[in-house]
Amino acid sequence: MSAQETIISNDLAGIIVGETAISDVQGDIGLLSYRGIDINELVGVPFLHVVWMVLFGEWPDEQQKSRLKAFMCKHSRLTHAEIDLLKHIPRDLHPMLMLQGMVPLLVLPQETSLDVGHDAEQGLFLAAKISALVAAHYRLSQNKVILAPVPGKLFHENFLTMFHGTEPSNEQRRMLDAAQILQMEHSFNCGTFAGRVCASSLAPIQSSISASIGTLFGKLHGGADQAALEMAIAIGSPEKAEAYVNESLANKEKIMGMGHREYRTVDPRAKILKPMAVELCQDAESKNLLATLVAVEEACQRAFAEKNKEIWANVEFYKGAVFHSLGIPTHFFTAMFAMARVYGYIAHFLEFSRDSRLIRPRALYVGNKVEKHSKSAA
Repeated sequence: MSAQETIISNDLAGIIVGETAISDVQGDIGLLSYRGIDINELVGVPFLHVVWMVLFGEWPDEQQKSRLKAFMCKHSRLTHAEIDLLKHIPRDLHPMLMLQGMVPLLVLPQETSLDVGHDAEQGLFLAAKISALVAAHYRLSQNKVILAPVPGKLFHENFLTMFHGTEPSNEQRRMLDAAQILQMEHSFNCGTFAGRVCASSLAPIQSSISASIGTLFGKLHGGADQAALEMAIAIGSPEKAEAYVNESLANKEKIMGMGHREYRTVDPRAKILKPMAVELCQDAESKNLLATLVAVEEACQRAFAEKNKEIWANVEFYKGAVFHSLGIPTHFFTAMFAMARVYGYIAHFLEFSRDSRLIRPRALYVGNKVEKHSKSAA
C-alpha cells in the first residue's frame, strides 16, 4: 500500500491505529492475554495484584501489595463533599450516567504515596472512588446509609459489604474477583479507544476516563450484559428460547451477548464465566435465568449452523448471570463493568501519554459542492 493511498472505513474494522503492550486479543484462536500472560492463568490471582501487573507490566513486591491495598481502601471511603455531590444526583439516574458525571467533579490528590507517578496514582484514586460511588449510589437508591470500607479487608470484600450491607462469602468474593479480572482489559475496544482519543488532546486523566465510561454505556459495548439478562427475564423460561431466537433473527434483530467483533471462535472469557455462573446460580430464579441463557445460545448456534455459520456467546452473555447471583441489580451491571475496565483505561492513558500525538482522522465529504457565483449574481 502506497503512502498516498486513502483508506476509507466507517468503523475502523481491521485498521491498525496504534501499538500497545498491555493486552493481546487473538480472535482467530480465542486467546486473550494481559502483558503476555494468558487470561486463564490470571483468574484466581488476587485482584489488586493483577491490577498492578496490568498497569505497570510487572508483579508487585510485598511492600507494593501492602501499599496498594491500603491506598485503595483509603480512597474507597467517600468524603463528606463527595457524598454531598452524589446526593444532588437523582437517585434513579442510571449508574453509568452518574459515573460519567461524577468522575470529572472529583478533586484529585496532588500528593503521591505509591511512587508510581502522578498520573498513575490519580488514576488509581479515581478507580477506588468509582467502586465507592457505585456502592453509595445503590445505597441511596434504596434509602439506606452509605457504608465505608474496613481497613485490612480485600478490595471486593469491602465493595460487596458496602453495596449490600452484609459481608460476602469467600466464594462470592472470589467469583467477583474472577469476573472483574476477565473484563479488566481488552486492547483497543470502543471505550478504550475513546479514552485514547481524548488523551491525545492532552486532556487530563479524569476526562479520558469519563469519555471511556460514556462510550462503555452503549448497548453494543458494555451495556450488552444488562440487555442479555433482561432478555432472559423477558423470555421467561428455556422452553420459549427457540421461538424468541427464530423470531428475532427473522426480524433481523440483534441478540445481545451473542457474537463478538474480534473473536471468530469461543470468547475465552465466556468460556470461563459460563461454569462460574453454573456454580453460583443455585436458587430457583437464578437457575431458570441461566438455563434460559443456555437455551438461547444453543438456539442461536443451531440457527447459524443451518446457514453454515458459527456463533458463540461473548463475555457479556453469562456475566449478567454471575452478577445477578451476587445480588447486583441489572441496571448496575454496566457500572460493575466500568469498575473493572477502568484499570485498562488507566493503563492505556499511561501508555499513550508516553508518546502521544493528536488523533485527527479525515472525513470524506459527500455534501453539496461549493457553487461559484459571479459578482453580478451576488
